[in-house]
Formats: sequence, C-alpha cells, structure tokens
Amino acid sequence: MPELLQLTVLIPLYNEDESLPELHDWIVRVVTEHHFSYEILFVDDGSTDESWSVVEQLANRNPNVRGIRFNRNYGKTAALQTGFQAVRGQVVITMDADLQDSPDEIPELYRMIVQDKYDLVSGWKQKRYDPITKTLPTKLFNSVSRWISGVQLHDFNCGLKAYKQKVVKTIAPSLYGDMHRNLPIVANWDGFSRIGEKVVQHRARKYGTTKFGLERFVNGFLDVLVIAFVHRFSKRPMHFFGTFGTLSFFVGSVLAIWLIVEKLINIAQGAKFRNVTDNPLFFFGLVAIILGVQLFLAGFLGEMLVRQTLNRSADQFVAEKVGFTERNVSM
Repeated sequence: MPELLQLTVLIPLYNEDESLPELHDWIVRVVTEHHFSYEILFVDDGSTDESWSVVEQLANRNPNVRGIRFNRNYGKTAALQTGFQAVRGQVVITMDADLQDSPDEIPELYRMIVQDKYDLVSGWKQKRYDPITKTLPTKLFNSVSRWISGVQLHDFNCGLKAYKQKVVKTIAPSLYGDMHRNLPIVANWDGFSRIGEKVVQHRARKYGTTKFGLERFVNGFLDVLVIAFVHRFSKRPMHFFGTFGTLSFFVGSVLAIWLIVEKLINIAQGAKFRNVTDNPLFFFGLVAIILGVQLFLAGFLGEMLVRQTLNRSADQFVAEKVGFTERNVSM
C-alpha cells in the first residue's frame, strides 16, 4: 500500500516556464525542512511556451512531482477541478505559479488544517503589490461576496488556500465556469463551515505578466449570483419557478375573469360596455398567464434535469500526464 501523503501542493499554471524551477525548489526546501511527505502537482492549462517541458524535467528530477497538461486553455477552474480529482495528500494547498504566493506559508496553513481543524483556510493578501485598477475592484468584489454568501473572508480570490482532502473531493464535480474565485462559498454551501483566514505575503510579480483583465471582476460578481441561486434552488427548481409561475398565472387569470365578469354585468344591466380586448388590462393579464405557464414549465423541466446525475469527467480536458506511475514518496 502506498504511503499516506501528508501534503499536496497543487499549482495551476499558464505560460509560466520562467518561474517554475524557482517555485519548485522553494517548495521542496520548505517541505523538506518541515519533514512533510508530499507531492507537487502541476496542471498546465494549455500553455504555449515551454512550461510543459519544464514540468517534465522537474518530474524526471523529483519523483514527488506530477503533471497534467490540457490540450488547450480551459481556464483556472478547470485546472483546479482536474487537480482536485487527482490529489493524494490529506491536506491540499493551492498556489499560483507566478511566485506572488510564498511557499513559506505552507507549514502554518498545514497546521491550521490539521491542528486547528479548519476545513478550508483562505489566504488574505492584506498588503498587495497591484495597481489600484485591480485592488479597488477586488475590494468591491469581496464586499459583495461577503454580503451574498455570509462567508466572512477578506480575500475570496487569493490563490493561496489550504483544504482538507475531503473538501476538494466533494466540491470538484460541481465546479465549472470561473468558480475558482468563489471556492470558499462553494465549500461552505456544501457543508464545510469551518473556514478560516490567514494573512499571507503577497510578492511582486517577478516573471511574465498577469493573465487576467478587468472582465474577471464582472464575471466574478455574476458567478456569485449564480452560485447563490444554484445553492438555493438547484435541488428544487420548482420552488422558484413554480412559485413565480403560479403567482403570475393567478394574477393574469384574476384580471381576465374580472374584465369578463364586468362586461357581463354591464350587459345584464343594460349599461354601456366595451370589448374586453379594448382594455389594456386584458393584455397585461394575458401576458401574465402566458408567463406563468412558461415559468411553471421551466420549473418542471428543471425538476426532470435535477434527477439526472451530474457525472463530469475532467479527463476530457487532459492531453498528457507525467509522474502518475506508482512511486515512493519522500519525507
């Protein structure tokens, strides 16, 4: 039976060939000093530079290095999802490949998971080396995320996080889009409520350029709303669509019936009347009835779709792997 690994350091990357050797050596130095059994798992998100060649070289040099290469760029969420499904360590620490996250944080993050019994610990880059065009939207995004989710973190999008293995194995199948920005929210709503935070060092970028633009903050806000909606109604879509559909159908029907009854009363009393179709309220009621039926049908179809088991295999992204044969692990 293979030895139980204490730690997996999971690193999603895209065009980071310059920083990988230095990052690898730094991680190895830290985990060796603290006598961790470990693996380093690189997930290459379709890099177009020499990143994969560097990963192969590191894997040949260090038996504790494994790598996964995507056939094209799918995004950070897909890279983390695939990595989460492949990790073997009892504690999983994620960090970016650009050397802005410090591996010196690993021992304390590990301790907080193992000794303090947190499910997830998120890094907080209290002092950032980013322009105001990035830091200001980040603060706004974090404020909105706290308000919507109830998870009280200062920095949801920090790439430096630590997880119990059970957490990443549980949340991995449900990840898609750009949900890597909201992993603490996903974990919390999946029942992992012991979420901690640690102030971590944020280092200035040494190599390359950032891979993200301002559009990520707009996408981040939308993703928070999607997660909130899915969490509350994915298992019971009829409760949402059916409620509004029934209400809309009821209002429309009451208006239509009232207009018809009003006309019949006027006819019976010999009073002046106008056709129901001449009253704007009739068309409002008609639209409400149609909308109610559509919402109800949407809820019904949603209920049918929920009954189908989600079974996404991350292997559909993978073009190549290295280091996935059984090997001994180092202490």
